[in-house]
Amino acid sequence: MNVASLAPLAVVLPFLGAAWAFVLIRHPRAQRRVSLGTLTVTLALEVWVLARVWQSGPIAVELGGWAPPFGIVMVADQFSSLLLVVSSAVSLAVLAYATGQGAADGEESGPVSVFHPTYLILVAGVSNAFLAGDLFNLYVGFEILLTASYVLMTLGGTGSRIRAGITYVVVSVVSSLLFLIAIAMIYGATGTVNLADLAIKLGELDPGTQHLLHVLLLVAFGIKAAVFPLSFWLPDSYPTAPAPVTAVFAGLLTKVGVYAIVRTETLLFPTDHFNSVLLVVALLTMLVGILGAIAQTDIKRMLSFTLVSHIGYMIFGVALSSVIGLAATIFYVIHHITIQTSLFMVTGLVERRGGNSSIMRLGGLAKLSPILAVLYFIPAMNLAGIPPFSGFLGKLGLLQAGVADGSPLAYAVVVGGVVASLLTLLVVARVWNRVFWRSAADAEDPDAVLLSTAPDASGKESMRALRSSKHVDATEGRFSGENEVPILPKMMVYSTMGLVVLGVAMTVFAGPLFDLSQDAATSMLERTAYIEAVLGLGAGNP
Repeated sequence: MNVASLAPLAVVLPFLGAAWAFVLIRHPRAQRRVSLGTLTVTLALEVWVLARVWQSGPIAVELGGWAPPFGIVMVADQFSSLLLVVSSAVSLAVLAYATGQGAADGEESGPVSVFHPTYLILVAGVSNAFLAGDLFNLYVGFEILLTASYVLMTLGGTGSRIRAGITYVVVSVVSSLLFLIAIAMIYGATGTVNLADLAIKLGELDPGTQHLLHVLLLVAFGIKAAVFPLSFWLPDSYPTAPAPVTAVFAGLLTKVGVYAIVRTETLLFPTDHFNSVLLVVALLTMLVGILGAIAQTDIKRMLSFTLVSHIGYMIFGVALSSVIGLAATIFYVIHHITIQTSLFMVTGLVERRGGNSSIMRLGGLAKLSPILAVLYFIPAMNLAGIPPFSGFLGKLGLLQAGVADGSPLAYAVVVGGVVASLLTLLVVARVWNRVFWRSAADAEDPDAVLLSTAPDASGKESMRALRSSKHVDATEGRFSGENEVPILPKMMVYSTMGLVVLGVAMTVFAGPLFDLSQDAATSMLERTAYIEAVLGLGAGNP
């Protein structure tokens, strides 16, 4: 069987699963099984495609019998297939997390029943964006993401979620409009939107037109990737969504924007005209993001700002236009997808256990739930770049690439990257110290949720949550009674644990993973293999 012909199933299977899950909307248990089964099969398929691409190079699939550049083509190269595998693995873990939450809460009807089909549509949109071989199909992938993410963000219909959803949609529509204008102008100038064909024809345009098209795409993708100063929308949008939704948004959605930047910068605009601008943007994104994180007292908002900050590292590698810089970016992207998602999943568990996610109102969680403390500590240190974790290895690769570049601006970003990493350590350590390590009695908020020991009916000491009144659990949106300690559903804990283990595995297998990233970077910078896979042999010398 030709593996190349199976690549589009990464998009088709989630769509079919979504349709099936929607039919089963009144049968939650069957709906969950269909969703989990669909993503499991999709992940297995993508691993197979990755193995094939790793051995033989990029593969292209023509859809509808129309040959490129006129027809729709899907392309899987080392970079896109690697992102497919990582994104589906993370999506499967988050879906298991959400399934455990739903099963524990007895959600049998209502708006939450549309979660599974909508979630699968979101996964299909992500996969479509990664496989898109032309700009318009990439635009379609973004629009699928926009539609599905708005539904997921506003689940429950609370005022804060609707307001955040409106902001998110308005910003996304502006970005999509800019992207659509750029597509129209590119088609008008070249007569094609096929990426491989554009890699040849854009170089034939006058420099002024090239720069205009380049800027339009950078701004459109910069909004979606949340680079400074286009990141203002993210910290107010992501934290209001339900915990599983926030987790998958943080891990995947901005990375689709980063992917689009990497793909267009290497394939369509291989010149270094805007590298200095990208270096400045990378530096500002790193520093402004982490300074915003320092000012936060809510864990979810803090993680949202660190998400913005670490996008700067990825843009840094792209701006260097070197094999080692791009390889470090690819490695860092897959690292960050895993680690950032796991941290938001842990935050959902913290919120469920303690009733909120404010570091002012929590304490003693390490004693109450040691496993929760471990699940936070490992990815937090990874995010901060503590040796020997993959976060350290990715940042080290980026810093080495910056030093090898040797320009004053690259050195400035290297220094900024070190400062941002140290400040990230400060931020995650503050959460550890206040939420997990200090005693509950030392919480700064007098109305804090106090977690302490008290004798149970058998006379043995057990953990109790002492609350002065009923509280609203922000994750579930329902009231919990006094003196009630929420028990964490096993499936939520196990899925989070699995993602944390995956993050550790990226450290253990960092060598082969970085080799794959370097092969992907070399192929993208050379461009020949991608162009020939789409247009045929002899077309790869633009």
